[in-house]
Amino acid sequence: MDIQMPVMNGMDATRLIKADPATCKIPVVALTSYAMKDDEIKIRACGCDDYMTKPVDLHRLIQKIKEFIEKTGGSDGEVAVSS
Repeated sequence: MDIQMPVMNGMDATRLIKADPATCKIPVVALTSYAMKDDEIKIRACGCDDYMTKPVDLHRLIQKIKEFIEKTGGSDGEVAVSS
C-alpha cells in the first residue's frame, strides 16, 4: 500500500480494507517515504501488517510477501512478480 496516493491516502484505504469482513484478512504492507518512528507507529495503527520505507528493496518485499503467503497457507511458496 502506497501511503501517499492521490484522492485517498494509503492509511484511509487500509482502514477501509481492514473494516470490511470480506477483505480484513488481506495483509497490507505499507510502502512509504515516511521514515520516522512515529510515522511507522501511525501507519501500523491504521491496520498495516508491515512497513517498508522507500526506496523499496524488491528482494525484501518479495520475501515479506512469501512470508504472508506461508502464514495464510495461500500458496506453495511460489510468488510471481512482474516489474
